[in-house]
Amino acid sequence: MSEAVRVAPKKERPEFRNIHVTELMNYRQPLAAIVSILHRISGVLIFALLPFVLYLLQESLRSEISFAHYQGFVTYPLVKLFILALVWAIMHHMFAGVRHLVMDLHVGLDKDSARKSSAAVLALSLTLTVLVALKLFGVF
Repeated sequence: MSEAVRVAPKKERPEFRNIHVTELMNYRQPLAAIVSILHRISGVLIFALLPFVLYLLQESLRSEISFAHYQGFVTYPLVKLFILALVWAIMHHMFAGVRHLVMDLHVGLDKDSARKSSAAVLALSLTLTVLVALKLFGVF
């Protein structure tokens, strides 16, 4: 009756800690997560640049004189960069949106095909944006 009671060794519990904003760059996101984050950013960019797009549309349709003013306005490099940012946002948002719609149909949910589809979204949106940039800046 006087046997010593054996105490089982305690297991080390994993330590969960809060992540600070400065530590976010230490974590590597999968490609699908990056595409999803960029999808949100492109949606915000489209919404934020909507007044600029409507202004350009209004100026191009008002009259011949305002269209000539519009053509002069679009030649500024900063305006071209805004247009290029909008083109990237539209391209990326469209391709990532189609990817998300296909995934809603339960197609391509496994890890390998999700990685391939996210790489395709990035490749398509960046390739088409580069082609528009070459046309916009007068390379061809």
